[in-house]
Amino acid sequence: MTMAAHDASARWRTFLEEAKESEVMTLLSRQTNFPYLSIPFHEIQTFDPQFAEDVLEHPKQILSAGSKTLMEICRERGEEIDALLRVGELPGDSRMPLREIGSSDIDKLRSVDVIVTKISEIKPRIHRAVFKCESCGHDIEIDQENERELKEPLNCPQALGGCGSTKVETRFDLVLLSSRMVNNQWIEIQEQPEYVPSGAQPRRGMVLIEGDQVNSHLPGERITANVIPVVRSEVRNRKKTPMFDVIFHLISSEHESTPFTEISIDEEDRRRILEISNREDLMPLIQQSIAPSIFSTGIIGLVKRSLALQLFGGVSRRLKDNTRSRGDIHILLMGDPGVAKSQLLTFISNLSPRGRFATGGGTSGAGLTAAAVRDAFGDGRFALEAGVLPLSDRGLAAIDEFDKISTDDTRMMHPAMEQQKVHVAKGGITATLNSRCAILAAANPKEGRFTKRHKNTSVMRAYEETGLAPALASRFDIIWMMRDEVRIHDDERIARHILDNRTTGKSETLMENSIELGPSDNEEGLYIVKPENGRAEHLSQDFLRKYIAFAKRTVHPQLDQDAKNAILKYYTEERQSFGREDEGRNNNEFGDKESIIPITARALEALIRLTEAHARMHLQDTATLENAKVALAVFKHWREESGIEDESEVFSGVSPRARVSKTAIMNMIRDICSEKGEAKLAEIYNTALPKITENEVDRVLAQMLKDGILYEHTTDTYRFP
Repeated sequence: MTMAAHDASARWRTFLEEAKESEVMTLLSRQTNFPYLSIPFHEIQTFDPQFAEDVLEHPKQILSAGSKTLMEICRERGEEIDALLRVGELPGDSRMPLREIGSSDIDKLRSVDVIVTKISEIKPRIHRAVFKCESCGHDIEIDQENERELKEPLNCPQALGGCGSTKVETRFDLVLLSSRMVNNQWIEIQEQPEYVPSGAQPRRGMVLIEGDQVNSHLPGERITANVIPVVRSEVRNRKKTPMFDVIFHLISSEHESTPFTEISIDEEDRRRILEISNREDLMPLIQQSIAPSIFSTGIIGLVKRSLALQLFGGVSRRLKDNTRSRGDIHILLMGDPGVAKSQLLTFISNLSPRGRFATGGGTSGAGLTAAAVRDAFGDGRFALEAGVLPLSDRGLAAIDEFDKISTDDTRMMHPAMEQQKVHVAKGGITATLNSRCAILAAANPKEGRFTKRHKNTSVMRAYEETGLAPALASRFDIIWMMRDEVRIHDDERIARHILDNRTTGKSETLMENSIELGPSDNEEGLYIVKPENGRAEHLSQDFLRKYIAFAKRTVHPQLDQDAKNAILKYYTEERQSFGREDEGRNNNEFGDKESIIPITARALEALIRLTEAHARMHLQDTATLENAKVALAVFKHWREESGIEDESEVFSGVSPRARVSKTAIMNMIRDICSEKGEAKLAEIYNTALPKITENEVDRVLAQMLKDGILYEHTTDTYRFP
């Protein structure tokens, strides 16, 4: 131990009395809930650089001495406060990746950027134990530094007034009332995904939290943890081994305040971003930069345009009544195999800051949302574990095979997508986790391909074929129907594009074995890539990621009056046009012209988000009419491609015809019953035909009987209750 560790108390006293007098006075006035003093590291460094270095090298002894000095100062001023020192905001040279912490870092103060993945329940732990000697009644105090074993006295110390009896001659009873206890909690931390090398498993660690920091973390949160790595011997078959587990003692933590700080943007990047944002062809350029290897023709081009808007997203807002309006755009791709859905999902999850990829049928444990897991920390209790959505907080989650997600996840996905919160009530744990992320999902038909091939096939038919619940699908702002159709003009161009890409790509084996690869699209410093084969130029993936992070971090557009008017005009015209233009045709055969709802209020929010996203892409603080026009074009395109005439069909899962026929059949039965007191099945069939089939009548009757609206008086004879 250095001299600084020996004279730490004197140095702390000087520092606290000279530099932190006002904070000590606040502590003495008991204005805070927890008696601790938070000290930024740079203040110690400014006051005494050598002492600051020693804090990093010998944190246990020096911080312990600091807490004792603080308690002494409080005692001298007439207050008995069990106070603690917390040092935070460590310098950059003490910040390390979690996977690199090893033997040279043990018992040093280190800083790691991590995600919290699990938390345990609170457990009280003895910090300072008081034992009573049975022979003489003397009290012995022992500090408990190891959380895995209780340290007991070996004898009753004569020097302190004891009888000198050893452990064999007497018993030492633990006096819980006199012992000092502190709340403890275990949390599991994991490396942030952007720092994990390709193909590697994220490194995890167990962190012990004490005192005031308990219950201040939630699964899915990104924190900078200032920790002391300590070692504990592995125990196998009740024997200690020479191998050691590393656990971390938390000194302090900083919660993330600014999103996307992990993406560094220097002045040169900033200059290039502002230069690119002024280009006339910005939207086509970014559209082309999304998965350039996928040919942007027909519907793929439209899908890429919507994905470009999703990457930038709208503005999340907190309303006056404290409710929240989400800004993230959710997109669903329903399509045949081979239309590049999975390739788009993989690219977007890699491109988006904080993007994560998951497969709906392949998630287990916490799944997509969250779970209460037993024995996560080896104590048999339940612990809260975050799934894909909370871990993607403030990012993007790409979910393939969305139609195959588990029943538990399906139920929890509704609030996770709309309110962007995951509510957990399992195993005695009740918690709410944030899931403020955009969702890009893909679903496949059960039979391999959509059976109805023509463009205007109802989206309801697509739901039936994919097995996707309409209530869940209605949470998406955009739903694309991607069909693999034969188009003579496009097929040859797509084939040429695939052949060119396939043959110009470099062999993986050669790349792994070769040092000199020559120039490539991913060349460092390259931000606009100009392919040699005559294809359109596009932004490099690294630069586009920086552009998105910069836009989301700094630009928060508001809609101007012209943009609002354009959206309002489209909404009101769509609501009213259906009845006007279809007075004859859509006053359908049952006379119910109000049964079809072409657009609902939920579409308004989607249009606002798309408008804000387009403005943010251009780094505009005000969303104008031009932005609204692009948003309206994207919105109209997906509705045309999906063949949506009635939006309530998307939300309810009931087609307009089924809704209308149900009302018509109920009215027929009422009319017959009011006239004759009861309705025979044959009479209902005769009245309904030819407009409504017998199968439809049977279906509605079965539903009415199930709901208790109707009852069967005798065989095939029905009455109202």
